[in-house]
Amino acid sequence: MIVPLSVGPGTLESTMTEDLSPAERYAAARRRAAEQATALASFREMYDFGLDPFQIEACQALEAGKGVLVAAPTGSGKTIVGEFAVHLALRQGKKCFYTTPIKALSNQKYADLCRRYGTAKVGLLTGDNSVNSDAPVVVMTTEVLRNMLYAGSQTLLGLGYVVMDEVHYLSDRFRGAVWEEVIIHLPESVTLVSLSATVSNAEEFGDWLDTVRGDTEVIVSEHRPVPLFQHVLAGRRMYDLFEEGEGHKKAVNPDLVRLARMEATRPSYQDRRRGRAMREADRERERRQRSRVWTPGRAEVIERLDSEGLLPAITFIFSRAACEAAVQQCLYAGLRLNDEEAREKVRALVEERTAHIATEDLHVLGYYEWLEGLERGIAAHHAGMLPTFKEVVEELFVRGLVKAVFATETLALGINMPARSVVLEKLVKWNGEQHADITPGEYTQLTGRAGRRGIDVEGHAVVLWQRGMSPEHLAGLAGTRTYPLRSSFKPSYNMAVNLVEQFGRHRSRELLETSFAQFQADKSVVGISRQVQRNEEGLAGYKASMTCHLGDFEEYARLRRELKDRETELARQGVAQRRAEATVALEKLKPGDVIHVPTGKYAGLALVLDPGLPAGRSNGHRGFDHHDGPRPLVLTAERQVKRLATMDFPVPVEPLDRMRIPKSFNPRSPQSRRDLASALRTKAGHIPPERARKKRAQAADDREIARLRTALRAHPCHGCDEREDHARWAERYHRLLRDTSQLERRIEGRTNTIARTFDRIVALLTELDYLRGDEVTEHGRRLARLYGELDLLASECLRERVWEGLSPAELAACASALVYEARVGDDAMAPKLPSGKAKAALGEMVRTWGRLDALEEEFRISQTEGVGQREPDLGFAWAAYMWASGKGLDEVLREAEMPAGDFVRWCKQLIDVLGQISAAAPTEDSTVAKAARKAVDQLLRGVVAYSSVG
Repeated sequence: MIVPLSVGPGTLESTMTEDLSPAERYAAARRRAAEQATALASFREMYDFGLDPFQIEACQALEAGKGVLVAAPTGSGKTIVGEFAVHLALRQGKKCFYTTPIKALSNQKYADLCRRYGTAKVGLLTGDNSVNSDAPVVVMTTEVLRNMLYAGSQTLLGLGYVVMDEVHYLSDRFRGAVWEEVIIHLPESVTLVSLSATVSNAEEFGDWLDTVRGDTEVIVSEHRPVPLFQHVLAGRRMYDLFEEGEGHKKAVNPDLVRLARMEATRPSYQDRRRGRAMREADRERERRQRSRVWTPGRAEVIERLDSEGLLPAITFIFSRAACEAAVQQCLYAGLRLNDEEAREKVRALVEERTAHIATEDLHVLGYYEWLEGLERGIAAHHAGMLPTFKEVVEELFVRGLVKAVFATETLALGINMPARSVVLEKLVKWNGEQHADITPGEYTQLTGRAGRRGIDVEGHAVVLWQRGMSPEHLAGLAGTRTYPLRSSFKPSYNMAVNLVEQFGRHRSRELLETSFAQFQADKSVVGISRQVQRNEEGLAGYKASMTCHLGDFEEYARLRRELKDRETELARQGVAQRRAEATVALEKLKPGDVIHVPTGKYAGLALVLDPGLPAGRSNGHRGFDHHDGPRPLVLTAERQVKRLATMDFPVPVEPLDRMRIPKSFNPRSPQSRRDLASALRTKAGHIPPERARKKRAQAADDREIARLRTALRAHPCHGCDEREDHARWAERYHRLLRDTSQLERRIEGRTNTIARTFDRIVALLTELDYLRGDEVTEHGRRLARLYGELDLLASECLRERVWEGLSPAELAACASALVYEARVGDDAMAPKLPSGKAKAALGEMVRTWGRLDALEEEFRISQTEGVGQREPDLGFAWAAYMWASGKGLDEVLREAEMPAGDFVRWCKQLIDVLGQISAAAPTEDSTVAKAARKAVDQLLRGVVAYSSVG
């Protein structure tokens, strides 16, 4: 039970003390005096609201000298615990580092702490900002702290507390390892404060923190300070998702269940097109139903929320283009959420915040359309927007001057933008590979924005009705709190050299064994071992059931399996042979060949634009692995330009005819595609495709198959009346034996996995002379200064002098390949590249990557496991070259075909990597360091130069 730390006169406790004995009153008075002398008591006086029990519990644990892990819902006030760590540090004369996962959050926290403690006591360190870095309280991104730890920075002296906000980022596939590196390498004297969203395995994470950091208190709070109500908006009606059942249990609203059932039984448009008859009564019922149920339009949803007093609202749409389209739809619908006074305030703030942007750039950035939406109280928010524009939207939303925001899910990650309502258009999103249902954890994160503490009495989550929606599935998302924290920790080349330099190989290996990833792997082995024991008991039972009185049925079952395996193998060989023949045929194709694509989504007549051979591999796109074979780029008769795969050609393809491709042909122009596709149909539309001739099956002439069939017939068990019954038990025995063997291999594979990966990385680095035993060579010390996915490639380029003699703009183009990753797939054409030295250097970078890729394969370092070097992507090289050469924003964005926000983000990452290159490059007999510094200066202009602080 948490005892209130301060009690005013007239409260229940002061009344109760009157009934105590003198000794008890004296003890209570001493207890109150002791509480008033604590740091927590003086901290509470700084706030005009009372602290929640979980906040008090966490602060008391901190003051007692323990580390804490606080897992609580979004908007519940976890950061109060982090601010108490700041308070303790200042009171004790120590330093406190407050780390966040993203720069926007760092900027926000810096502004908050400056308001409370003054700018003299608070500093900021992000990738592109350094403000008062020697202050006792410094806000920073987690990567900055990781780099400090490896560099042994003097700034770490006197460090007493580290707050890790949004520590659940540890699960992030790309950046999560940084959090574990920091937790493992922080000095033992530092007290760690970990703040996390609600996770279902907080105790497990706390156990690990207890192991690596010492005494750690785990405080979990499921309580939302503002209750959340769930709704479904269908047509004109807003349904509650839940209704109170027996014993206060929540049950799915039966009206929604009935609605879903009626929708499921209603014939679809396609059914009616196929001629399915409908009785007049069915038609009437459908007309009545359709008049009540539809998916409301975006403007209609905002008007409905406004009429019910549910604004401000954030509508999550999992597409940037759809967010912008939603704003336009609301403007076309004449929606106005602001009065004249609010419009004037919006315009004044926008003009103040955008005064630094050149007038000619405002047109390029769509400023006036954006401003019109803001003045009406409507805005989009996504990663493709200019950072300045996003920050203005956030500020206006918090001030209540923007009341409807259409956002992608990135808004849910930490930014302080609570709303009264959250709307989800769909429960499906693109995850980079496919359209997938959102998880309960993602649903919780998104809807966690609803309900502003101290403003709203309740928050509302509204899901728009979609045909085929399952209310039960939605209720499962809303009612489940399964958001487990899974480690994404993997050793990297940079990590390896830094660890060996500080601790030596043996101690480094031991440190990596303490990672959360290994902790989770070791725990999972216990459950697998129990399953192996159960399987072994099952195997004994199956063996008894398959016993045959005529002979050894295990031997007979083995013959049957060998026969089946041989037949499968021959069938596979046949497929492989046909595929090889098809690959050879594809390699002979030339631009202008007219072919017939035999199968797949784009089957039919097609014109070869580019044979897509893997040789040279200079296009800079990921996915063109040597073993993929040719990937021809074709124009189909349906006017689509697509890059096909070998799987689209199960049989060899022969050109039907040839056509000349006009030099003016532009695959991105609909008119060009239409004209050429029309010419293709005219030229070859009448030519029938060749039919593939069937060949005699290999199994018919195979001696091994004949031998096995003879042995089967001769076996004593072949004549058993219960042969098939025994065979079923034998098949179960074999399946369970195979599963058991796999489990045993998993146990072996999960033990010391991180250390084994580290050993392979160290072996490769030793081969390349970055390490010699426990000694880090000069090349290794250079690698230690390079962070990022392509750290080893950057180091090799410096060592092999690939970038020597390049101008600053040319170096910027080359360095962009180290950071950029295209959002589109392989269908895009080869990117435009700068000519001359830059093009040659980019080609050499791709060849260097090819050598490293082969070496990684030799040392069994796999990119699929999150380790290793991905192929450099050349898609941003031309844009980086133009911007560093002084070209205007309009021209650069038009050429790059990229939103302004993406362009600025990639430029900032490029500036960061150029800073690392200038620090790592040799100073003698080298032009790279100087060119890198100049490139940073040339990139840091216009919209890229602006960075908000405070």
